[in-house]
Amino acid sequence: MEATNQKKLYRKVLVIDDNPTDRFIAEKMIEKCGFAQQTILCESAQEALEYLGALEHEPDELPQLIFLDISMPGMDGYGFLEQYAKFSEVVRTRSIILMLTTSLHPDDITRAQNNPFVARFINKPISRDKLDMIRNDFPIVYQRVLLKSLSLHL
Repeated sequence: MEATNQKKLYRKVLVIDDNPTDRFIAEKMIEKCGFAQQTILCESAQEALEYLGALEHEPDELPQLIFLDISMPGMDGYGFLEQYAKFSEVVRTRSIILMLTTSLHPDDITRAQNNPFVARFINKPISRDKLDMIRNDFPIVYQRVLLKSLSLHL
């Protein structure tokens, strides 16, 4: 079955990455694989925080998944997570965060795995196989349960 004929699993995903090539690849793969109805692209952590903050009173408009690059100029992915923790529970319990990186450094992997908001650490680029893995590991029916359990650890 073609991706265009499949029901898209996610309504909205957010990609936060300073690299325009990585954003382009992510957007095209998400589109080609029929992964989400809408893909929001932010080129900085600050831009993404402003976007999420603007939707605090419209929680149904928040993305269900956030693909977050670790290494960005200015505020990096970990800085984003520190600020994200300050959002109300309404915001924090609506999105699953997946860290993206080109780094295979064990410290990055450990740091991402130890963050209560990070559900998975994924190496770039986003591919069909990685999106399929996410579809299988984070189906919508289990998303609220996972997010609630993540928020209980805070």
